[in-house]
Parts: sequence; C-alpha cells; structure tokens
Amino acid sequence: MAGREGGGAAAIVTGAGSGIGRATAELLLARGWHVALVDRDAKALDEIASQHPGNTRILLRTLDVTDEPAVGALVNEVAETFGRLDGAVNSAGIAADKHVFDTSAELFRRMLDVNVVGTFLVGREAARHMLKAGRGAIVNVASISGLRGSKGRSAYGASKGAVINLTQVMANDLAPHGIRVNAVAPGPVETPMVKNLHTAADRALYGRHIPMKRYAEPREIASVIHFLLDESQSSYVTGEIVAVDGGYRGAGIITDPT
Repeated sequence: MAGREGGGAAAIVTGAGSGIGRATAELLLARGWHVALVDRDAKALDEIASQHPGNTRILLRTLDVTDEPAVGALVNEVAETFGRLDGAVNSAGIAADKHVFDTSAELFRRMLDVNVVGTFLVGREAARHMLKAGRGAIVNVASISGLRGSKGRSAYGASKGAVINLTQVMANDLAPHGIRVNAVAPGPVETPMVKNLHTAADRALYGRHIPMKRYAEPREIASVIHFLLDESQSSYVTGEIVAVDGGYRGAGIITDPT
C-alpha cells in the first residue's frame, strides 16, 4: 500500500532545498520512504547530501520546474531509480508582496509560470507513472492567500488560487484511475521565504489575527502533507484543500481576537 511506513514507497518533492519542501522530504525519509529531493538551489541540495551520507533512499537533483522536457526526464528517472512512484509533492514556489500598482506583467507571468505551470507539469508527469500502478497521491502546496484576499498579493494570491482550482480539476480527472490529488493551504510559516518577506509589522499583524498567535513550523505543514500522501491514512480523501493556518481562515469577521 502506497505510503505505508517502511514499505518502500517513493515520492518526489520539489522545492526540497528549504522550508516546507525540505521538512516534508525529511519526514518522509524518517518514515521509510524513498525520496527524490528536487530544487533549483544546488548548494542547498549539497548541504542535504552531507547530512545523509550513503543513504540509498535519497536522490538529489536540480530542476527548473517550468522546463517541460526536464520535468518529464526527471520524473522518469525517479520512477526508474526507485522502481515505482507513489507520491509527488509540489512545494516549489516563489512569492512577492507588492501593491497592485507595483506588480509588473513580467512578475505576474513569472509567478504563474513557477507556481502554477510548474505544479501542473510535475503533477501531470508523476500521474503518468502512477497510472501504471492504479494508485498514487499528489499534494500541492497552495496558500491561505489563494483562499482569502489580502493586500500586496495580486500575483501570488492569483497563482495560489489557480493551484487550488488545478488541484480540484486534477482530482476529478485522475480519481477514476486511483490517483488522489489534494492541497495544503498554509498560513504564515517560519520558512526562509517568509522571513525574507514579512516585516516586524507584518508579524505583529498576523499575530493579532491568527487565533493560535504564532506562525507554523515547517514540520507542522509536512505532517499534513504526509497524511495526504499516505494511502493507509487518507485513501478516501481527494480534491480537498486543507487550510493549515492556526485558525486564521476560520476566524471570520473577528478582527482583533483577545
């Protein structure tokens, strides 16, 4: 059964060099999975390699997820190397916090290309291999910004909203073939990307509006991703968008919870 701990299941994780992607890859490795860690940052992958010397359950590869031929070749390599492909996690992504007047068409297109097209390409190619086994799971990393509007997120929010719809469409297309597709929609997470984007004022504002009064740790998002990948736990879950946000979305009209 795909995802059973110690059962030799295999997954590909994009954006695995840091943040949510890295936490997810590390958790899957700890649970007995074979994992292909994919990132465009070769130095980050080298660091990971140094921490796992001799681990034959790891495959490290650099990749631009917008490069269609390269994505196809890499997914083929992962499936051939591990002899199977049970899961794919689309965590690669970029972000920007800019007012709509300061958002160029170039930035908007780049955001869509990486966050949406990249997610689509990896998911589609992974599904081709899962089709042979008649089962598998794809988990896309969306964002609470794709579920709620906020300032400065015209490009990022639109891209994550697209990832959410893509998740649901792919879930419908692939369900008859035994392939499940879900997404997580994190709120603020203590990742390098968020630390670079969020100012002290941003953190204070989120702190007032998140009922749990803190940012998530990457491992907390990774644990939900693992659940969605693991067929023994989530075999009847598909097309779902799981908000992992400390209650932020559910806070509704409460503007200053105490």
